[in-house]
Amino acid sequence: AGAPAPAVTRRSAIEPASGAFDLICTDPPYYDAIPYSDLMDFFHAWLRRGLHGLSPAADAAFGDPLGPKWDRDGSDGELVDQPSRFAADGTASRAAYEDGMFRVFRNCRDLLGEDGRLVVVFANKQPAAWETLVSALIRAGFVVNGSWPIRTEMQNKVAGGARLASSIWLVCRKRTLTGPGWDAPVLAEMRRRIHRRLREFWDAGIRGPDFVWAATGPALEAFSQHPVVKQADAPGARLSVSAFLREVRRFVVDFVVGRVLTAGGEEAVSGLDDVTTYYLLHRYDFGLGDAPAGACILYALSCNLSDRALADRHDLLARGRGGASEEDDEGGEAAGDEPETGAGAGGAVRLKPWSRRKAKTLGADAPDGRPAPLIDQAHRLMQLWSGGDESKVNDYLDARGLTRHALFGRLLQAVIEMAPAGSEERAILESLSNHVAARAGVSAARQPRML
Repeated sequence: AGAPAPAVTRRSAIEPASGAFDLICTDPPYYDAIPYSDLMDFFHAWLRRGLHGLSPAADAAFGDPLGPKWDRDGSDGELVDQPSRFAADGTASRAAYEDGMFRVFRNCRDLLGEDGRLVVVFANKQPAAWETLVSALIRAGFVVNGSWPIRTEMQNKVAGGARLASSIWLVCRKRTLTGPGWDAPVLAEMRRRIHRRLREFWDAGIRGPDFVWAATGPALEAFSQHPVVKQADAPGARLSVSAFLREVRRFVVDFVVGRVLTAGGEEAVSGLDDVTTYYLLHRYDFGLGDAPAGACILYALSCNLSDRALADRHDLLARGRGGASEEDDEGGEAAGDEPETGAGAGGAVRLKPWSRRKAKTLGADAPDGRPAPLIDQAHRLMQLWSGGDESKVNDYLDARGLTRHALFGRLLQAVIEMAPAGSEERAILESLSNHVAARAGVSAARQPRML
């Protein structure tokens, strides 16, 4: 009862104001995810009629026939990346959005007291959207000193949107350091900070794209300490926000893959190829069923890949079926029903099961000499094993040294645990895993003993 009455104003966020604030909290437009004013116009027209004459303030608010749009002359208005409002000029549209975000955050910094805080709520799966947000915050003079993933989003949002299930709440304060940072110590501090937080997020049950972006806040606590971060091995070059966020995403996916390969343990994993890393991420979160294309694109980017390369060059992704089950993939699908590759209608894709990967080069090294991805080698062995030719299995194992490969046995065990109980895939993997272990024991016994 004693709280002061709130003041509600209809004004631009870049307009200067008087006084100093302790807190500014904003849930900014999500880049190009939602055509806000298009949605607004539907309601605006009816509210304008229904509220007419209610009060002078209501009449003023709905004085225009439609909701506010972007004013190119004044560089102000609705802040969203929609090229259709810039004569289909995507570059101009993105530039207006990025510069607008910077101007808003700079105004927030001017309005905050010395100990004030800016809280930014963001829930977008697109790397470009995060790069824009982070760049604007750093340019405006903020440092992130806290972040919280909070499950705020309903599951019945618009299909195909770019939202996460959790909103990432970034707590920012005014930056005090003015000198540049250097990439090596900043990246080391980033890894130190987010490893502890990742364990907390994992134990809290955060998974999928939410888990990847939940690490962004703790990582930014290191990166945003400085207005710029220089690269020590490239004079004059800076570590860009884009490059930094790629480092963060890769660290996170390596953390997840380490959990998968060590059955929930803390052991770090290094040396695993990008395609196998992607396979384990996708399989762990979505199995062999339909998966949202947006999450798969994020995982692919985190593994230095693209969804198109995974579909076309690696023959690993297929168009989603919208209702088929993992059991359908395990042998119930009729010949000729192979779905098209790439992201399908409705934004669903799925992993191709081992039996549907028909490329003749499966498991062979690339023309430039790069070794075949480890998951390709596993699937090639499964096909040879199911054909009943043990000699070909042994030749392939020996030629590639897989019985001595540090990660191959763990990969087989991880996929066994993710395969459906009683499936043909699981039976073949278990038999193959036992064979590899036995052959490794035979090879070790033949080594001469050192006295």
